[in-house]
Parts: sequence; C-alpha cells; structure tokens
Amino acid sequence: MVLSRIESIIRKSALEIIPHVYQLTTRGVNIILIVEKELTLIDTGFRGSAPKVIRFIRSLGRSEKEISLIIITHNHFDHIGGLAELRRLTKAKVAVHKANISDIENELPYPRIWRKLLRISPFSALRSFFSINPNEIDIQLGGGEVLKPLGGLQVIHTPGHTPGSISLFSPQDKLLIVGDALSERFKTPGFPHKMVSTDFTQAIDSVKKIARLDFNVLCFGHGRPLTKGTRTALQKLIEKIKD
Repeated sequence: MVLSRIESIIRKSALEIIPHVYQLTTRGVNIILIVEKELTLIDTGFRGSAPKVIRFIRSLGRSEKEISLIIITHNHFDHIGGLAELRRLTKAKVAVHKANISDIENELPYPRIWRKLLRISPFSALRSFFSINPNEIDIQLGGGEVLKPLGGLQVIHTPGHTPGSISLFSPQDKLLIVGDALSERFKTPGFPHKMVSTDFTQAIDSVKKIARLDFNVLCFGHGRPLTKGTRTALQKLIEKIKD
C-alpha cells in the first residue's frame, strides 16, 4: 500500500504531454520521456537528475534498461548533466548534433564570455563539466534525420542558442520539442535568451524555420508545454522582428 502510494506520487510529479510522452522537470530543466516498446529520453538535466528519471520510469512499471536512445537537444551543462550516469546504467545510444561535439581542449558551445572564463584558472578545471565527452556519443546528427520514436521523429537543425541545437518534430502527433531554441515566457513562446546564446541572429532564423512546421503542442527546455494557439503565438513572435 505504501509502495503504491509512493509510485502514485512519483507519477504525478511528471506531466503527460500527450499519451505516452512525459515531461519531468528537475531544478527547472525539462527532460522528455517517450514510452513505447522501447524508451527514449530527450535531454538529461543537471548532474544528479538520473535517480529521479529512473524512479519515474520504474513507477510506470518499466525499467531504465529499456532506454534505447538518448537525444540531446544542445550541449549545455543543464541539459547534459545526467548523461554520463544514465549512459552507465543503460545500453542507450546517445545522439547529438555534430556541431555540438567538442572535447575539453577545443571551443565549447557557449557565448564568447563563457568560453574566455573557462580558459582561466580556477574555472578551467570545470571545462569537462560543461561539455559532453565525445566518447559518450554514438550517433552524430546533421539535421534531416528521421529517428524511430513516435512513428518518425524528425531532427531539425536549429542553431543559434548553440551551434548544434536541434528541435524534434513528430508529424504524427503534431508535437514539437525545441530545447532552448525557444523559451517559454508567461505561457507564450519567446526567443532564446541572448546572454547564453552563441549567435542570436542565427537563433531568430531558426525560430522562423520551425514556425513553418504544422504543430499543435510545443515543448521547451524550461517551462510548461503550450497546447493552445501555439502556431499563432509563434507567428506573433516573428512579427515582432518586423516591428
């Protein structure tokens, strides 16, 4: 009885966006779980997020061993932190856009001021925390791929927040997952935050690109999904550029 009550509480801590697609939020960062014959994770949150993900999966009567694919929307520490632990605990393949793959000796996918800071002692010792180890990547994406989940999950290269930011689009479910290519502000879509984006002009072009897609549900890297008037809201955002 106690165990089932705990499992119920854990399940309620996640939001079911559409049937079998859940949003878990850990320390303000969203992780998407797609529950099908195999499990798919989109982003992994901060370091230390893995136990919450695993508890939720088990509350559904599934096992973390069933995670076959982990997709990273962009290589920032609040979205990749749980990757190393989840990769150790599963046999999941990890998919990342090739433009976001960098070792700790090369440029990291952060704005210039962050990159400069991470070259200076003592901050330089933290460089490995801010990037995915290339050895952890199994699938290098370029944009245009169609992955297996949700009857065909389209990979769309949406650079600007980082060089290799991607969005994921399910035509079957009219579901669009954008990571930080967009932000959620007061229940409306907004441009990505300029201070933590590598190329804001490029980011705006990416927003224009995804605005052409036929979607009803919009999921962000931070904040709640939008399910009503999503395309109209995004068009209004683009109109602001012209003003």
